Formats: sequence, C-alpha cells, structure tokens
Amino acid sequence: MPDTERTTNTERVTNTERTTNTVGTQARGKVVAVTGASSGIGRATALALAERGAAVVLGARRAERVERLAARIRADGGRAIGVPTDVRRRADLVRLVEAAVTAFGRLDVLVSNAGIGPVSELGELRVDEWDDLIDVNLRGVLYGIAAALPVFRGQESGHLVTVASTAAYRTVPGQAVYSATKTAVRTVCEGLRQESGDVRVTVVSPGFVHTDFVHAVADPDARAALLARRDAIALDPAAIADAIAYAIAQPDRVDVNEIVVRPTAQR
Repeated sequence: MPDTERTTNTERVTNTERTTNTVGTQARGKVVAVTGASSGIGRATALALAERGAAVVLGARRAERVERLAARIRADGGRAIGVPTDVRRRADLVRLVEAAVTAFGRLDVLVSNAGIGPVSELGELRVDEWDDLIDVNLRGVLYGIAAALPVFRGQESGHLVTVASTAAYRTVPGQAVYSATKTAVRTVCEGLRQESGDVRVTVVSPGFVHTDFVHAVADPDARAALLARRDAIALDPAAIADAIAYAIAQPDRVDVNEIVVRPTAQR
C-alpha cells in the first residue's frame, strides 16, 4: 500500500474516532431538567444523561420516587436533585428551573416529558379526561417554555426537548384528543424554533413504549388489548432516552428538530 494511501486511511480513522468521541461527550457538564422523571421515559432519560456526565434535575409529582432516583444517581457518582413538580401548575415549573440554577448555576436543557394517555372514543364524553390531557400534555409544555425561556435568553443558549408521540402524525379511534394535544405540541415547538435563534428545539415522538400509560385507560377491554399489544411489540424506554441523549449531545450549532422512534412492528 502506498504511504500516501496509508496516511489518508489513518487520518480518516482518527477523524472518525475524534468525531464520535466529541459527540459522545457533548452532554458532559450540561445541566438538564426532566419532567415526568419518576418512571418510564423520564426515568430512563435521567439515568442515560447522568451516565453521560450531565447534572440532572428530576421533576415529577411522586416526590419520593424522584428523590430515590436522585439518590441512586448520586450514589453512582453523578449529580442530581429531585424537585416535586406537577406540570399543571405553572409555579412548579418555575420552581424546577430555579432549583436547577440554584444547585448547578445554569440550565442548559429542559426535557418536557411529563404526559398522560387515557384513550376513549369521543362519544363516551369523558370530558374530565379531555381536560387532563390538555392540562398535562399541552399546558404543561407551555408552562415549561415560560419558565425556561427567560433563563435561556439570559444565557444566550438553551435547548428545549419535548416528548410528543407518533399520534401527532396519525390518529386512530379512541385517540382523537390525545393526538390533538401531541399535534399541538409539535406546532408550538415548530413556532418556537422559528422565533428563537439562540434556543435549540427538538421534538422526540415515540411510538409504542413499554410504560404504565395503558393503565390509565378506563375501559377494561380496551386496556387489556393495549396491554397485550404493549407486551408484544413495545420499545424499552431506554430507546427513547438514547434518542433524547443524541439530540442533546450534538454540537451547539446543530439543531436536531424532530426524531421519530417506533417499533419496527408498529404501522
């Protein structure tokens, strides 16, 4: 092999390794707040980011769970705090952001993950469920934006990651209101992306994930069918956590706007 070709190949390998290593360490040192962090995708995301060297601020209604998770991360050598957070309350999101700044000096990323998924056909008139879906899935994201955006603007940097759903792209019977909230979230985030030059905006839309969402379905037959399908095809929450970590790990000038992750068996 000619020396020039050998040198070129060596440089190519070195450059590839350098790029991979850089991307893999971009999350190190960042401060990331995660809502809905007590279970499912939020919990998996907190663990994945802590393993990558980020400081994590864990928000969820179940205070004892987030504190246990924060304690586990600290015991493993990471940095973490738990903050009781109900995203239906604007003051709770403000407190979550303030806790991040107080504990770690800044906030680099807010992962708006908290969500609920009761499904029912519109004719069942489960109006209270509709209200809850709007309050948690949409209003909670807006409250997060309102809390984090002033901090991001002051820093002239920041990243808002929102967990939507493949239901934002396609609805089915029983998911009309759920799909509407997730479609609205995509629209809000696209508007924010266009309006805020210094803030990165990412929407991660999971397909069927193995979480406790299906237990919120009131109809026992529908719940049983969803549980069976979940156990047959659903993704591990770690797959979504990895997608979120990927978006966060990109260099500051790279804005990953949308990621869709679904089981190969899901249509």
